[in-house]
Amino acid sequence: MRKEGALWALGAMSGTSLDGVDAAMIKTDGHAVFAFGPSAYRPYAPEEQATLRAALGQWQGGPEVAAASEVVENAHAEVLARFTGAEVLGFHGQTLAHDPAGQGTHQCGNGAVLAQVLGLTTVWDFRSSDVTIGGQGAPLAPFYHYALARHINATEPLAFLNLGGVGNLTWIDPTAPGPESPGALLAFDTGPANAPLNDLMLTRRGLPRDEGGALAAQGEVDEAFVATVLKDPWFDHPPPKSLDRNDFHGLIDRLEMLSDEDAAATLTAIAAASVAAAQIHFPSPVKRILVTGGGRHNPTMMAELRRRIPVQIDPVEEVGLDGDMLEAQAFAFLAVRVLRRMATSGPDTTGAPALVGGGQISRPDP
Repeated sequence: MRKEGALWALGAMSGTSLDGVDAAMIKTDGHAVFAFGPSAYRPYAPEEQATLRAALGQWQGGPEVAAASEVVENAHAEVLARFTGAEVLGFHGQTLAHDPAGQGTHQCGNGAVLAQVLGLTTVWDFRSSDVTIGGQGAPLAPFYHYALARHINATEPLAFLNLGGVGNLTWIDPTAPGPESPGALLAFDTGPANAPLNDLMLTRRGLPRDEGGALAAQGEVDEAFVATVLKDPWFDHPPPKSLDRNDFHGLIDRLEMLSDEDAAATLTAIAAASVAAAQIHFPSPVKRILVTGGGRHNPTMMAELRRRIPVQIDPVEEVGLDGDMLEAQAFAFLAVRVLRRMATSGPDTTGAPALVGGGQISRPDP
């Protein structure tokens, strides 16, 4: 495989779980991954998380957006300054609102600011172009998932499952010539994952998450409630489809009669059941699902997945990948594709009517 034109790219991701900023470097030409570089994590402090939560659901110009943007830009600048040798930065920003069929999508944080502060060409605002032409604007990691499937020498269809605030799946045929090829990918959000569970823990226990799934492990799943949630028409809607972090926020209010333990167990089960229900949308069955994102650190959630889905389910570390940094790596990969005018999404990943390369490019002053 030729390495001509490969760049060291730095990517940064601040996800819907609002836990902090992941940053990672990879060497790539936008087609293949040739090397994995250093990575770093910068958690949001409780007061920073509060500022971000106050801005959730707000659009550009909202009353809390400027403060949220300052938190995002400062946190990113702090962690990204630790890296050397990067030739381009892919900056996702913090999603505050996502309504592709309505007002669009809003990731706060100005990439032009980071370009000047870091002295590094920065690609950002990855989702707007896709939404503008009629796509969902999410998920955007699938083209990178395809590259990883090739990197691990997969030969049969498989899926990557990201369990962040929202769950999303990428079905991949690694024998397809490229991610743009018809039939190579199918990607879509599965339903709520960590977001309602994190909100429950914060509301009832003052904690950011159910660490290690410990609380859920003590509870009993209300299977009738899980079945009721899965009757929502959204789950039957064919992909591509995407969710906002707060689309299922009302779940915790509907669980007010359950104990903390049972409510946590039930929300954990909903996340897993959503993934199980999503299998009907796959073009062909898979024998393996590789799990990335914070949810893979939750043994109770992983056990629920394995109980409900009769295929091999492993954290991505089982194939030598870094599940904590995969999303950050994805935006490094996409940044190189944007620089080279390559597609970053298309009909089978976001539902855009055509292949689209999203992202603004900001360069530092000479």
